[in-house]
Amino acid sequence: MKIALQFAMPVELHALPGARELPALETVSGVPFFEVAPGILACAGGVGKVNAAMAAEILCLKYGVDLILNAGVAGCCTDLPIGSLVLAETLVQHDVDTSAVGDPVGLVSTVNQVEFSTWEPERCLRLLGSLGADAVPGRVATGDWFAVKGDRTGWIAETFHPLVVEMEACAIAQVCLRNGVRFAALKSVSDHLFSDRQAEEYFDFGQALEALGRVVLPFAQKLQAEN
Repeated sequence: MKIALQFAMPVELHALPGARELPALETVSGVPFFEVAPGILACAGGVGKVNAAMAAEILCLKYGVDLILNAGVAGCCTDLPIGSLVLAETLVQHDVDTSAVGDPVGLVSTVNQVEFSTWEPERCLRLLGSLGADAVPGRVATGDWFAVKGDRTGWIAETFHPLVVEMEACAIAQVCLRNGVRFAALKSVSDHLFSDRQAEEYFDFGQALEALGRVVLPFAQKLQAEN
């Protein structure tokens, strides 16, 4: 099984042990791609849905991966502690809205669905548990907006009921769906969206990165060994 770890920011990729020293296999469309273990690729595709989709399409078409695991930090809608791991069960794009023409809010055209599912989340939770990682299953809401405390975040929470909000995962899920590639997403809580200390938390997300970097590669290797 050929797996790709897709991050948004280099700092997330560099949370993997030894990742800073790895030479790139090649750079495609401005994105460096690395082999972090036999049969496991990694990249930091960039922040936002377009960057994420472009890197995911390269992984699907050029590298022929069987599964993309999107990993990164995310803002939390609940009181999960900083560094808590959230395994996506379902995903939505909170910034897609064609309701003016009668569609449900969040409906993604062409694939015509609001909710995107991940690959075998119960199995993924079991594998994470075998590594001593207690991940919480839940929904991820994706959009091209850095979520902060306010009316818009309140609307996202009330409309879609996500555990975390971030900027890439559901775009990658959409690309994987259209390419017939398995998709999983693991997020580490970096900040709390309804906290007055959100900015302070976000700009000090070392704990979230440490929690993520400790488990992502072993998790990918477990997935690879079982398939």
